[in-house]
Amino acid sequence: MSSLVEQTAAELLRRLQASEVSATEVASAFLDRIASHDEKIGAFLSVWREQALERAADVDRRRAAGKPVGLLAGLPVAVKDVFCTRGELTTCASKMLEHFRPPYDATVVEKIEAADGIILGKTNMDEFAMGGSTENSAYRPTHNPWDNERVPGGSSGGAAAAVAAQMAPLSVGTDTGGSIRQPAAFCGTVGLKPTYGRVSRRGLVAFASSLDQAGPLARTAEDAALLLEVIAGHDPLDSTSANAPAARYSQTVSQPLEKLRIGIVREHLGAGLDAEIAAAVEEAIRVWKDLGAEIQEISLPHNEYAIATYYIIAPCEASSNLARYDGVHYGYRTDETKMLAQLAAERKAAEVNPARLEEIDTPLVRMYRQSRSEGFGAEVKRRVMLGAYALSAGYYDAYYLKALKVRRLIRQDFDQAFAKVDVIMGPTTPTPAYRLGEKVADPLASYLGDTYTVSANLAGICSLSTPCGFTQSGLPIGLQLQAPALEEDRLLRAAHMYQTATDWHLRRI
Repeated sequence: MSSLVEQTAAELLRRLQASEVSATEVASAFLDRIASHDEKIGAFLSVWREQALERAADVDRRRAAGKPVGLLAGLPVAVKDVFCTRGELTTCASKMLEHFRPPYDATVVEKIEAADGIILGKTNMDEFAMGGSTENSAYRPTHNPWDNERVPGGSSGGAAAAVAAQMAPLSVGTDTGGSIRQPAAFCGTVGLKPTYGRVSRRGLVAFASSLDQAGPLARTAEDAALLLEVIAGHDPLDSTSANAPAARYSQTVSQPLEKLRIGIVREHLGAGLDAEIAAAVEEAIRVWKDLGAEIQEISLPHNEYAIATYYIIAPCEASSNLARYDGVHYGYRTDETKMLAQLAAERKAAEVNPARLEEIDTPLVRMYRQSRSEGFGAEVKRRVMLGAYALSAGYYDAYYLKALKVRRLIRQDFDQAFAKVDVIMGPTTPTPAYRLGEKVADPLASYLGDTYTVSANLAGICSLSTPCGFTQSGLPIGLQLQAPALEEDRLLRAAHMYQTATDWHLRRI
């Protein structure tokens, strides 16, 4: 039998329920794996070894006493460091929140712990979830487990790498424009972005409030279904939460879909797509045909504007959300002694020119300026400035308001497509994982990596990435499936069907 860390969450759950293995043994195996492998991967920002073992022991005691345990029954889970965790560091991979310990748990965290999931720690990410490589972390980059010289994707790169490197059977990430699905594709895991509102955003540190959504990363669709069942559902404390019942995803995921109609957006298989990824997607189409699916071409005519639309709306919302980090209430604050000394020196030097004195900041303005300048990284500053510009007087109508109108057209394209097909399929990313540092100096090239993923966030639908092959150099390739809003059950069942006919999701590093 394979070691504990090599088994899927579903396999571990069956062994836990049969008392073949204890929650403490499972947690210890993954914690030991983190201790021995994470130095070179960098998937975790904090590891909760003591707390995890205590919670696992509690689950074992209750099970031994014949008391009921939750749906996760002692399964370990890694959580992206963008979710508030009471009394534990929640940094968003930023110096701005380097010492922040929230007074409450995010609803997602509460649900995992209520289901007896064992949280192993908090995973690395791009700062404030802004980026697609996890190189924008203020602490250290995360490396792709398949090739340590390459990125794992982002912003949920740590969450995807933790699963791919067998340091956690399950993890929770967030997806604003592809931040679950793109790292899932780069790391060879399953990543699901649920419908906007399907999973509570309470306690999720906001990047772009109308786009952010939490979701699972796992090895299989079956595993993702299990975790989604735990974290999904209406939350009265979140005004954006969808008041719609969530399905028993873990019970229905293995049920095949009859007469499945799959739509292929041919524009997604044209210019700009890596040849090996195109070939893998074409092979996936053949597999679906063998499974009895009906394949038809569809059109999403406004998808070509999705990147431009996203990179107006998301920075605008980021600029608004990050305005609260001012060095006053909480978060990073500049060294005021040095700041005041610097101001005094500037004023003394300018005494010969009274007009120059008027240009020098007041202490309050300088404190705001330096706290934000020192606390935020380059990518966060870039997006805040882009958003502030697009929202400024004279540009709001030309940029932000127009982007909202195009967003509605993108949603209409999906509505029309889903009147003809059940699922839309295509590549998750235009290229496989690229080398660390390759796109740092060219942000636009990095942004274009979201070409196939951002439209699902703009439309508010659900979308999933599953492994569908490997390049000749051994890098994973992701296949994206998209379904209408609140149809996660259909999406997971379709992915499971594909996985019963292929073994890409079973490959291990």
